[in-house]
Amino acid sequence: MPATSVKNPAGPFTGLLVIDLTHVLNGPFGTTILSDLGARVVKIEPPGHGDDTRTYGPFVGDQSLYFSFVNRGKESVVLNLKDPADRDIFLNMVRQADVLAENFRPGTMQHLGFSYEELAEINPRLIYASSSGFGQTGPLAHFAAYDTIIQAMSGIMDETGFADGPPTRVGTSLADLCGGTFMFCGIASALYAREKTGKGAHVDVAMFDATLAFLEHGFMSYVATGAAPTRIGNRHPFMAPFDVFETGDKHIVICCGNDHLFAQLCNALGLPGLATDARFLTNSDRIAHQAALKDALQSALKAHLSEYWQSVLHEAGVPVAPLLNVAEAAQLPQTLARNMLIEAGGVQMPGNPVKISGYDDPKVRVGAPSLNQHGDALRREFAAHAQAANVSA
Repeated sequence: MPATSVKNPAGPFTGLLVIDLTHVLNGPFGTTILSDLGARVVKIEPPGHGDDTRTYGPFVGDQSLYFSFVNRGKESVVLNLKDPADRDIFLNMVRQADVLAENFRPGTMQHLGFSYEELAEINPRLIYASSSGFGQTGPLAHFAAYDTIIQAMSGIMDETGFADGPPTRVGTSLADLCGGTFMFCGIASALYAREKTGKGAHVDVAMFDATLAFLEHGFMSYVATGAAPTRIGNRHPFMAPFDVFETGDKHIVICCGNDHLFAQLCNALGLPGLATDARFLTNSDRIAHQAALKDALQSALKAHLSEYWQSVLHEAGVPVAPLLNVAEAAQLPQTLARNMLIEAGGVQMPGNPVKISGYDDPKVRVGAPSLNQHGDALRREFAAHAQAANVSA
């Protein structure tokens, strides 16, 4: 591997060169998965301040966590893709690359002269991944999109919240993250296909499509009834009891997905009669009378503190959990045991959720690059490739 490469741990994608033209969150999230799994990812940034998220808070010192969380382990070079000399550097990278990822509005790459068809002429094995708000086709293809736009249009915002409250944005950038995850899936799939065909491919992922695919219960309800689901708060639409409950001090979550678990819950709470109550005999009965069921359970649960009920219900084999905030979840022993709180570039961040036997999952990883940190070395490296190609020709 060239001396310019950051020293990421080996992974299943070691040896792959990824050109990362993505910016903000959707695309960088997907290319960070490639980096975490061993790929060499070269992030190309525009002149000026680079990726917009370098200017977004929160900050640790002068380091944007918004940028750092989804750009760790990458190399950075500033290229002006409208400048002839920089275009030559970029095209030299394309000749060597396995993957190019971009998340511009459809038409931008074509306008620059870097469409999939044009770059495939240069490198037929190239996997060219495009992730955008609405995809490369369809009447909304050229619409601008951010995460909240997609959440609003996909239906997920309308179905999130309580019946007496307004539509609510999911508490994370779900559409961005879904799009980035599916972009990674598409790249990995196309790389596998290339092993058999020898040919590259264009991967087209839309944040809108990705979010629709994650709707699950809402889409099930629509297919079954032809109508949009109503907001129901924290409870499950098709199983009961499956909800957040108050105890004597804190909230806990209880999930009973079948009649056996419901009976175990009733016995543990000292309410065996609920299991034989005609209103609650089956899951369908419990859904039909969920408000009365919650009131009965809630009355018993408020008699003791959350730690007591967690112990009692765990002992009874009933799925139960505390309702934690982000700080509590980050410090949970399970989080630490799974190496999901790591350090990269001197700051803490979520680790790599993909654990693969035979590959290290280090607690300390290479951080996100400063703007143009590897620019000089990368320019020399890919200019050298061009000279070698000219000599061989």
